[in-house]
Amino acid sequence: MFVRNSKNETRGLVHRRIRRRLRGTSERPRLAVYRSVAHIYAQVIDDTKGVTLVSASSNEGTETKRGRGGNVAAAKEIGKRVAERAKESGIKSVVFDRGGYIYHGRVKALADAAREAGLEF
Repeated sequence: MFVRNSKNETRGLVHRRIRRRLRGTSERPRLAVYRSVAHIYAQVIDDTKGVTLVSASSNEGTETKRGRGGNVAAAKEIGKRVAERAKESGIKSVVFDRGGYIYHGRVKALADAAREAGLEF
């Protein structure tokens, strides 16, 4: 019998499959991306300690007032912001975790902006 999963359930399955192989360390932490309809979030995580080292999201600061968080421009800004915060913390290179999302649109824009700001993947 074929059981149909919702889009979010399928994304969760893909994300768990990716996470089996992907681990962030102290030398090279994991840059995790989560996107909702209205916002996008990025965290740099050390999986060995289970600690979030740096984070940035579109619902912090001025983006909330303007109501723009669910578009490519906001994703580029968040990618740039998380890369700057990571560099301030002494993090130069990360492992990119797309969170089960297709590498396209906002996820790709965030990753490209983080690379341009100086993070190495």
